[in-house]
Amino acid sequence: MRRLVYDLPTRLFHWLFAFFFLTSFVIGKTVDDESLLYSYHMISGLMMTFLILLRIVWGISGTQHARFSSFALNPKDLIGYFKGILTGSHQKWSGHNPASSWAAIAMMALGLGLGLTGYQMAQSSMNKENLEDIHELFGNVFILVVIGHITGIVLHTIRHKEMIGLSMVDGKKADVPEIESIPSAKIGFGFILIALIIAFGVYLNKNFNQSTRQLNLMGQQLSLGESAGAENGGGDGAAETEEDND
Repeated sequence: MRRLVYDLPTRLFHWLFAFFFLTSFVIGKTVDDESLLYSYHMISGLMMTFLILLRIVWGISGTQHARFSSFALNPKDLIGYFKGILTGSHQKWSGHNPASSWAAIAMMALGLGLGLTGYQMAQSSMNKENLEDIHELFGNVFILVVIGHITGIVLHTIRHKEMIGLSMVDGKKADVPEIESIPSAKIGFGFILIALIIAFGVYLNKNFNQSTRQLNLMGQQLSLGESAGAENGGGDGAAETEEDND
């Protein structure tokens, strides 16, 4: 019998997090930084950072398996989990197993690092080369963690004949004791999460000037690219800052 373990806000965070990261990553790797579209690399990154902050709040106050206190972060459990994949033995985890627990924490930490370094590059040209290197490193490590996470899901599914990936779709897992299930998916909080994300996106769009490619974020002017005036020789500072957002 499959029982509910992941609430709606947790599942929404999972998929929105993947969407915003991939959007920023693909734009950053495929779009020339002189294009207006490149500015949305930073805007998507800000959306991702805001989402992570909301997840931290939910990780403290959410349902049982959404809380960070329920994550299996003991290194011995992680080693035992990987041994179980190789040997076929399988300890059941009602919520996040050790591999997904570590992957979730790593991706959130890297996401915050990406947001912070991206913000610093858009705000100032100081130490831009170091910031660019760190920003790129965070992004590349993030991709490696994602690949490892997906590989782990596939191996788990093949080895244990359990479609564990479906748990982030319908929130349910098999062979979960009734006491470990959650009574509600917290649909209302899911709608609140969506409303907050939309509101923040509208705020960013309203305060982003496409002609100058400047974003006013709570009183801070962030340069998200080179303005038309800079291209005509009137904005050397903006041109210098353009490289900071790669």
